[in-house]
Amino acid sequence: MKGLWYRSGRRSSLDAVSDFSVTTKAPATGAPGARYDHPVPTLGGLGLFTVLLGGALPLIDFFIVNVALPAVDHDLAAGPALLELVVAGYGLSYAVLLVLGGRLGDMAGRRRLFLIGMAAFGLTSLACGLAPDAWTLVGARVAQGAAAALMLPQVLATIQAATAGPHRARAMSLYGATAGLSMVAGQILGGVLVSAAPLSSVFGEGAGWRSVFLVNVPVAAVGLFLAARSMPETRSERPAPVDVPGTLLLALSLVTLLAPLTEGRAAGWPWWTWVSLGLFPFAAAAFYRVERRADALGRTPLVPPSLLRLHSLRRGLTLVVPFSIGFGGFMFVIAVALQQGLEMGPAAAGLSLAPMATAFFLASLAGPRLVRRFGSRVVTAGGLLQGVGVTVLALTVWRGWPDLGPLGLLPGVAVAGLGQGLQLPVLIRIVLSDVPSERAGVGGGVMTTTQQAALALGVATLGSLFLALAPGQGMRDALLVTLLVQLGTVVLTTLLSLRLPRAVG
Repeated sequence: MKGLWYRSGRRSSLDAVSDFSVTTKAPATGAPGARYDHPVPTLGGLGLFTVLLGGALPLIDFFIVNVALPAVDHDLAAGPALLELVVAGYGLSYAVLLVLGGRLGDMAGRRRLFLIGMAAFGLTSLACGLAPDAWTLVGARVAQGAAAALMLPQVLATIQAATAGPHRARAMSLYGATAGLSMVAGQILGGVLVSAAPLSSVFGEGAGWRSVFLVNVPVAAVGLFLAARSMPETRSERPAPVDVPGTLLLALSLVTLLAPLTEGRAAGWPWWTWVSLGLFPFAAAAFYRVERRADALGRTPLVPPSLLRLHSLRRGLTLVVPFSIGFGGFMFVIAVALQQGLEMGPAAAGLSLAPMATAFFLASLAGPRLVRRFGSRVVTAGGLLQGVGVTVLALTVWRGWPDLGPLGLLPGVAVAGLGQGLQLPVLIRIVLSDVPSERAGVGGGVMTTTQQAALALGVATLGSLFLALAPGQGMRDALLVTLLVQLGTVVLTTLLSLRLPRAVG
C-alpha cells in the first residue's frame, strides 16, 4: 500500500459526526476489508476555543517581539546580532521541531502533547520575562520555540481527527482566521504591553518588554485548565516510530538556510554563513532521498513524499510559501519603520495595524460563505485586494513620509488585511482537505512547518534587505523597495491561485 495510505485512510462515515460522539465502521489501516466499531471523539465548542487558543499563542509570540526589540536593546544592551537571534532562535527551533511534534502527537496522544506543550510554553515564557541578560533571553526563546512546536501541530491534528463535514469546514476557517489575526494582533498587543507595563519599578527603566513574555504565563495556565476539561484525546490508529534520520536532516536543512540569512547581515557575513548556505542544497537533497527511500520500503518517514502527491496539499503549500514570506517580512519591516523612521512609540506603532487585524477578521468570517459560492476563486480575489492594499500603502509612504500617522496608513493596511483574510483561511483548508485523520499530525506538521519556515525566511530576506538599504537610502526609500518586493510575492500568489482546484473540501 506504499504511496496510497492517504487515499485508503479517508472515512466518509465521519460526515455524520454529532456534537458528542458517533460509532463508525471503517477499514482498519493495513487490514483491507476489516471493520471496527468505536466512538469517534468530537470537538465541542469549548474544546475548539481551547485548541484555537493554543494555536494563537505561538504565532502571537513570533510577532509580538518585533515592537519590543528597541526596548530589549535599551535594557539589555543586546546589539543587532543578538536582537536578531531573539527572533531567529524562536523561529528556528519552532520550525525545525514542528513535524516531529506532530509525529509525537500521533504516537502518544494529541491532548497529552498539547498539555505538555502548553505547560512548557508557560514556563519558558516566564524564563524569557525574567532573563537577566541577552544570551539568557536567546536561550529561553529557543526553548520557547521548542515548546510551541510540541503544542501547535496538535491543534490542526485534533481538528482533523475530531470534526467532520460542515463542522470541520467551520473549524478550519476559524483556525485560519485565528492564525492570521494572531500574527497581526501580536504586534498590536506587543506595542501596548511595552508602553503600559508597570515593570520599571521592579526591573528598571525600559523593562516593559518583559511583559510581552510574562503575559503568556496566566494565559497558559487558563489553557491548561480548559484543555484538561474539554479537549478530546486522539491519536493515530497505527502510529509510526520517530524518523530519526529524517528529523536530523530536516533540522540541518532548515538551520543551514535560515541561520545565515537571519544572522548574516548583522554579523557582517562571516565565513560560516557562506559555508552554511553552501551546505543547504546538499542537506535538502539528502533529506529528500532518505524520506523517499523510507517511503519505498513501506516505512512512515517524517514527511512522506507520498503525502505530496495530494494535489490539494501540494498546490496549497505552493501558495502558502510566497504568502508567508511576504507577510512575515512586512510585519517585521513595518515595526522597524514606524518606530525608528516615523519615531512612533510602541503603542502607536502597534495600533497602526489595528485596521489590518479588523479587516482580516471580518474577511475570514465571510470566507466560508464565499467559498461555498465561488470556491477557490476567493483566494484569487483576496490576492487582488491585497495587491491593491500594498500599492496604496506604498503610494501613501511615497507621498506622505515623514508626516504619516495611523490615520494615513489606515486605507492601505485595511485593504491589505481584507485580502489576506480571504486567502489564508482558505489556503489552510485546501492544504489539509484530503489529509486523512490518522495522518492528521503529519499533515498539520507539514503545513505549520512550511508556514513557519516561510515566515522566518520573509523576516530574514525582506528584513535584511530593508536594514541594508536604510542607512544609505533612508527609511522611506528602503520601505518602498521592500513593499515593492512584497507586491511581487502577492502577484505570484495570485497567479498561482488560478491553478487551485475550483472546489474546496
